[in-house]
Parts: sequence; C-alpha cells; structure tokens
Amino acid sequence: MVLTLPDEFVQATQLTESELQTELALALFQQDRVTLGQASILAGVPQLDFQRLLAGRKIAIHYDAEAMDQDLERAKRLVAR
Repeated sequence: MVLTLPDEFVQATQLTESELQTELALALFQQDRVTLGQASILAGVPQLDFQRLLAGRKIAIHYDAEAMDQDLERAKRLVAR
C-alpha cells in the first residue's frame, strides 16, 4: 500500500519524509498497533536503532512471545525471497 499525503500537510509538519515515517512508526508502536520489527521496518532503520529511538523518547518496549513469532515468520519470508 502506498500512502500519499498532500505536500501542504508534509510541509506543515516541518518533517522530512523519513522523519515522518519514523514518527508514524513510533506512534504505532507506542499504541501497540505494530510489533517492534514492523515498526523498525516502517521507520527504515535496523531494529537496534529503533530501540534506541524508543529509549530516547522513554517509550517502553513491549515485546512478547507472539510478537517474536511474528517477527521470526516475517524474517523467514524475507530470507526466502
């Protein structure tokens, strides 16, 4: 899926496209809507870097067995490509 935002909206945020993606990933992770792995992919950074972003914002990491299983399955699919 491609998300298109009006240029005026992006300009109003005073964020680059990359920064906007990161903010979206942080918000979705904080709301428990995506896993740690999904959020790091959305932000376009390695998972460890995303964890550092979370720490810098004092956002708790919630990573349970189900999230780990989802990330492992996603990783297997990426490797199989």
